[in-house]
Amino acid sequence: MSEVLSALADPMRRRILDALADHGSATATVLAAELPVSRQAIVKHLGILDRAGLVGARRAGRETRFTVRPDRLTTAARWMTRVASDWDSRLDAIKHLAEAPGPD
Repeated sequence: MSEVLSALADPMRRRILDALADHGSATATVLAAELPVSRQAIVKHLGILDRAGLVGARRAGRETRFTVRPDRLTTAARWMTRVASDWDSRLDAIKHLAEAPGPD
C-alpha cells in the first residue's frame, strides 16, 4: 500500500494515470506530447507507477505501451474507505462524549 500511496502522491503521476485511462494505452512519447514534461521524465514516472503495480507495460514491436492496472487502484480505494470509516467512528464517539451532559 505504501508504494501505491507514494506513487499517487505526485500530481504528475496522477495526470499520467488519467491520460492513460483516457487513451486505454499509450507510449511514453504520446504521453509526453500531451503533458508538460519531457519524455525522459514520463519514462521515470512510468517506472515508479509500474513498480507500484499501477500500470502495466507491453512491448508492441519497437514500442512499449502502458496501460492502467485498476486492480491496485481498487485495493487502495478499499483500504482508504476502511480507514475513513474507522475515523468516522472515532470522531462520532468523540462528538457523543463532547455533547453528553456533564455531571451537575
